Amino acid sequence: MKKSMVIVESPAKARTIGKYLGKDYFVRASAGHVRDLPARILGVDIKDGFRPTYRVIPDKEKIVQSLRKEARAAGSIYLAADPDREGEAICYHLAEVLDGGLQRPILRVQFNEITKPAILEAFNHPTAIDSNKVEAQQARRILDRIVGYKVSPLLWQKVRKGLSAGRVQTVAARLIVDREREIRAFEPEEYWDFRARLAGEKPPPFEAKAFRYQGKKFKISNQEESDRLLDELREADFVVARIERKERKRRPVPPFITSKLQQEAVRRLGFSVKKTMTVAQRLYEGIELGDEGSVGLITYMRTDSTRVSDTALEEVRGYILNRFGSDYLPGKPVRYASKKGAQDAHEAIRPTEVGREPESLKGLLGRDELRLYTLIWNRFVACQMEPALFDQTEILIEAGPAEFKAVGSILRFDGFLKVYRSETEEETGEGEEGLLLPDVEAGEKLNVEEILREQKFTQPPPRYNEASLVKALEEKGIGRPSTYQQILSVILTRDYVRKEEGRFTPTELGEVVNDLLVAHFDEIFNYDYTAKLERDLDDIEEGKARWTEALDAFYSGFKLKLNAARTQMKNLRREEAPTGEVCEKCGGPMVIRWGKFGRFLACAEFPRCRNSRELATEAESSNGIDFDGESCDKCGKPMVLKKGRFGPFLSCSGFPSCRNTRKLLQVDGRTVAPAEEPVGETCPSCGADLVSKVGRYGPFVACRNYPECRYVKPVGTGVVCPECGQGELRERKSRRGRVFYGCERYPECKFVIWQKPVPEGCPDCGSPYLVEKTTKRDGTQRFCPNRECGFRASSPAEDPAGEPAGVRR
Repeated sequence: MKKSMVIVESPAKARTIGKYLGKDYFVRASAGHVRDLPARILGVDIKDGFRPTYRVIPDKEKIVQSLRKEARAAGSIYLAADPDREGEAICYHLAEVLDGGLQRPILRVQFNEITKPAILEAFNHPTAIDSNKVEAQQARRILDRIVGYKVSPLLWQKVRKGLSAGRVQTVAARLIVDREREIRAFEPEEYWDFRARLAGEKPPPFEAKAFRYQGKKFKISNQEESDRLLDELREADFVVARIERKERKRRPVPPFITSKLQQEAVRRLGFSVKKTMTVAQRLYEGIELGDEGSVGLITYMRTDSTRVSDTALEEVRGYILNRFGSDYLPGKPVRYASKKGAQDAHEAIRPTEVGREPESLKGLLGRDELRLYTLIWNRFVACQMEPALFDQTEILIEAGPAEFKAVGSILRFDGFLKVYRSETEEETGEGEEGLLLPDVEAGEKLNVEEILREQKFTQPPPRYNEASLVKALEEKGIGRPSTYQQILSVILTRDYVRKEEGRFTPTELGEVVNDLLVAHFDEIFNYDYTAKLERDLDDIEEGKARWTEALDAFYSGFKLKLNAARTQMKNLRREEAPTGEVCEKCGGPMVIRWGKFGRFLACAEFPRCRNSRELATEAESSNGIDFDGESCDKCGKPMVLKKGRFGPFLSCSGFPSCRNTRKLLQVDGRTVAPAEEPVGETCPSCGADLVSKVGRYGPFVACRNYPECRYVKPVGTGVVCPECGQGELRERKSRRGRVFYGCERYPECKFVIWQKPVPEGCPDCGSPYLVEKTTKRDGTQRFCPNRECGFRASSPAEDPAGEPAGVRR
């Protein structure tokens, strides 16, 4: 009897499945897709109903030949790719390339988890390939190909070669550009927080926060109002108005879907989205567990459904009862509603066997695998446990024209918190957990130990990190669980955005490309329209719409926009804006041009003179000068504006024969060149003068002969090292670019600190320095590095009386 052939995507998956199927089957891996549209041509006949032309991917020729050979000798053929659109398309193309001369059916098997029961059940009930899923994937692929192959050449003509536009990636980059412009346009508003340290007849003392003033929501927006209220509060009696006590429940959150897993892994584990999905893939496909062999530890990790099978619910409820007792087990299974538009084909992400506790896998899993498995296991078990119960007390206090409130929550029953505790906003209840409030009575007059006021300023919206960007894409309906990782990777590799300290900022190239595309294709790269296309693809998958009709509707509007853009889009490659500067190397005029990496300032005599200079984008410049009429200090020719790989700069128009360059800044809409003033020191490397410069990250001191001499003086803080008492703490950078501060006597002294030290003593404990930190909630604050001292103050604006804002009084 001939053996049956099974084809999956990856070798790891093949090993795990092969173990369960036994000797009557042999399992092979296709290593992903085997056919695709051709690489160098459109490959889509738009006039013939968007008919695609598929070809075997060059790298897969040998794999396809091997699969064909083995298929001819096999009995039945089963295709077992992942249970989503891409997996269905892989199966379709495998069936196409294997069908030559085969006189037997090619069957499709699907499973949500790689366990023996799930595998055997799938093979007992094989199906045909789902043509609706295949057409949905094909429509998505053709949409992306049309946008990429029609718009990208336009960018090559108008900006530079090598650029690309993507139907979804461009919209994701637009999110980052729009957020950056929100931040630039943001104008901070002043506000003041008031708190009071109070004591009743019974301990303990406690702190209350002002929440109303003169019968309205509390809002003090300037120093004058703050001083007036402070005077009023000093004369006022603080009297308990009422006490409210109630039980508060904190309910568990649903099991993970893909986007929530990616967000939590970023927040809690420090994983990137890519790393999260790579590790999850390994856990799904199978991990070698000693004598057990390869075992799939989690269910399929690309899903937007919170559904859990009845079998899994029964298993986890039994585990909770045996492990934690009946108090922790709800009377019936907890079922969670999936978001609108979610695909319910797959379960939520959960462990395949809840009895396989994370502790039992130590030494068998790698560190990252164990951490992610633990996160998934904990969340799944917790989702079927009882809510946590808190006794919440709220004390409302009248104090003259203001009202204060103190809220405390005491944990009475931990419930699901015994297993899983999250700090995300959606999962945190009101009140300060663990805060004890005294037993007070209505009408009781409280003693005022201290009135605290603090000046603050509203903060701009934060830049996106990977977690918040995935959340934004999910909320706007852009992309699908299987595409978030790819979206983030593409916008980074295209140099449209960069990551700085874990957050996305657009490059100038990204902003320019975004503006050109939005100006001419606003409807195509619109958030709502992109979400509509995703819904259209869902309708195709569900058999509610024809794929050709969806493409027709898209292309009719796209073609008009494309034709208009070809004639109306600004051609940056031909732009050469005069600057009025003369190259200091060759005397030629300096002009603004676009090169391989964007705008830059260079000599108009290029390529005879190669003088060029990069532009920075900082918002401020001390002692900056306008570069109109500026000459190259090396060859005397005019300077022009150019942009290199790392941003704009001032460059000689005689580049490449003259290579003089200098950083530039954008100040109030003008491009200026910061003057390089001597600082009265000489370079320890070459003996030339050290001069002040302004770079991408702000001012610094470096050798005048840069780039021939690359000496840069470390940035000092004015704080003496607290460990050795001799060296100064200076700014340094880790291998990953994170700023920290260390003693200049390193390696003799190895003292380091992450927060920026400030040469200001602590008024409470006498520490010789404070440290500074900026957060979205509190703004920039200075606080004492001594953990036993609680001093904290806003930084560092002074009030009209000359007193630093936020100091305790």
